[in-house]
Amino acid sequence: MSEDKFTEERLKKLAKLRELGVDPYGGRFDDVESVTGVRGRGEALDIDPGVTPDGERARVAGRVVLQRVMGNLVFLTIRDGTGDLQLGLSKRALKEQWPAIKQLDLGDIVGSEGLLGRTKAGELTVWSDKLTFLCKCLKPPPGKWHGLTDVELRYRHRYVDLFTNPEVRTVFKGRSLIIQAIREYLIGLNYLEVDTPVLQPIYGGAAARPFTTHHNALDLDLFLRISPELYLKRLMVGGLERVFEFARSFRNEGISTQHNPEFTMLELYEAYADYHVMMERFEQMTAAAIERIGGGFTRNFCKQELDFTIPWPRRRYADLLREHAGVDMKDAVAVRAKADALEISHQDKADAVVVNDVFEETVEPHLIQPTFVYDYPAALCPLTRRHADDASIALRFEAFVAGMELGNAYTELNDPATQRENFVRKLAGEGEETMAVLDDDFLLALEYGMPPAGGLGVGVDRLVMVLTDSPSIRDVIPFPLQRPVEKTDGAIGLADSGDSTSSVTPCG
Repeated sequence: MSEDKFTEERLKKLAKLRELGVDPYGGRFDDVESVTGVRGRGEALDIDPGVTPDGERARVAGRVVLQRVMGNLVFLTIRDGTGDLQLGLSKRALKEQWPAIKQLDLGDIVGSEGLLGRTKAGELTVWSDKLTFLCKCLKPPPGKWHGLTDVELRYRHRYVDLFTNPEVRTVFKGRSLIIQAIREYLIGLNYLEVDTPVLQPIYGGAAARPFTTHHNALDLDLFLRISPELYLKRLMVGGLERVFEFARSFRNEGISTQHNPEFTMLELYEAYADYHVMMERFEQMTAAAIERIGGGFTRNFCKQELDFTIPWPRRRYADLLREHAGVDMKDAVAVRAKADALEISHQDKADAVVVNDVFEETVEPHLIQPTFVYDYPAALCPLTRRHADDASIALRFEAFVAGMELGNAYTELNDPATQRENFVRKLAGEGEETMAVLDDDFLLALEYGMPPAGGLGVGVDRLVMVLTDSPSIRDVIPFPLQRPVEKTDGAIGLADSGDSTSSVTPCG
């Protein structure tokens, strides 16, 4: 039967429900107990199989994921946000409701109340004496309720992915718990959660291409932020000494297992701290997240065992480059020769950029265990304080796990004259980051005085990836950006015929 035929049959049942005086889209349904709660109560009761004790009642609601019709007896399995539970429906108990019961389909959302018991097979069951239709499902769910397995369909139809694949809901619940734990950790350290503009007249704070839009009333071109950094620092000038933001950020660049054009970044700034303090903050917030979601500090990600026990190793950038690439960071000739050997194009690139290209190729794949890499080439870091004994070194670290950068931190530059010089070099196209116009307002803010500070940016989506063993960033973003299709016809149930993973390259 085609999908259209399935939908046609469901529309007939919808009409029949209305003919019977049943609202197929329900309404308020109070006092619902979670499936987990009902199961907890049921396990505590001494209920013999095949016996329905008098007095223990339950009121539940969920989506029908399994239906077995046995004459005048129907067994349903419903699924809520916590798990699955069986309902037993009998013609004798439901009487005048029975004609409506015959209009049930997989995917319908129902509410039920009745006595709690066990079947002869020992299955905990709510023996319904009242069933309420809460929403009629007009599209057939994936065949035999085995879950939506086609990867592209899973991302395009996340709503189906969520209700058919319980493990997907587990990932997004984990994401929420991770963010909650980090927020509580920072608030416990007297940080203030703040908001900064998403629409910005001048973009900055990262090396990225922005999305551009236009404000009609002001006849003004604006940019979706690539980072909240420069506005958070303005707040520090104003006297907010510890601030953080879970910031939706946007970068008009490629899509991969590690990149989505719209993503969540955590940025935090702490007055009178430095990048060593930020290492501790990152370790501790990750530990708080792990403790919240459970599973221990030794975790699997992409078939690799990772140990998040703190403290994490600290390694100097120059030492790692010498170890894995065999070149000195300051030897431009040797670095460019290594780039040639690696077939890395380096014409018209600044020395520091070539150094970092070689570092990414030779070092980062070896950074599997959680590791802080610190003291980067200064030319890469226009917003960072320089090392007191070597101005070619920036007081910056990046946090790596499984060869992937999760965080970036600085001892912040607060000297307005040096910052202006760095911005001018950026305008000239030097280094990794370039800028279109000088941000005079930010420089003015620095002239009023920003306290010495440490700052940290964390890729929240990537952190969730490694803590939930999700191989692609699209697995941890509810609605990732997808390429357009000529027609999304909703043929999920019938088209879902395999375990295609062509759109995902596991672990990068």
